[in-house]
Amino acid sequence: MPEARDPTLAFYAREADAYAEWSGRDRDGGDLDTFMGLLGVGAQVLELGCGGGHDSLRLLDRGFDVLPTDGSPEMARQAERRLGRPVRVMRFTELEVAAAFDGVWACASLLHAPRADLVPILQRVHRALRPGGVFFSSFKEGNAEGSDSLGRHFNFPTFDWLREQFEQIPWTRLDMERRSSNGYDGIDVSLIAVWAHR
Repeated sequence: MPEARDPTLAFYAREADAYAEWSGRDRDGGDLDTFMGLLGVGAQVLELGCGGGHDSLRLLDRGFDVLPTDGSPEMARQAERRLGRPVRVMRFTELEVAAAFDGVWACASLLHAPRADLVPILQRVHRALRPGGVFFSSFKEGNAEGSDSLGRHFNFPTFDWLREQFEQIPWTRLDMERRSSNGYDGIDVSLIAVWAHR
């Protein structure tokens, strides 16, 4: 189980109600629509870092078989209330399955992983996917690992550094792009969206 003294988990414990409400507002569902379009209806999907459960709910409503997970027990409870089903409390480094999912959705979640853990986590995701599986993740672009104004840890990768990490995994296809976004702290950021295929 995560330790309460971890500042990122402490933030999500403290802000769970407000963050779950905020994260459901004005969501740009384009990436999720693309993700769903790449998978067949009924495909098995793992969501890493489901937050308030909004994306898992859309996936379930569209007929996907979804396993929602979050590293924060408090956020998992928020998602459980929204989804009406259990949400697994799990850290990224606890993903242990092999060839279990057709898709892995990690929108704005792996950006909290320490840089040193990122490649091992990507290896776990690759192993968890079935051949042909699709993986989406997104990261706040930056120059150095550190904390934001709210005390949350971010890996803040450069575009080139992040590509180098992903290229250590034998994906059959890798696509990356930048776009602008606005975070919970109200600060505009450059977001790096990554699509990887097993």
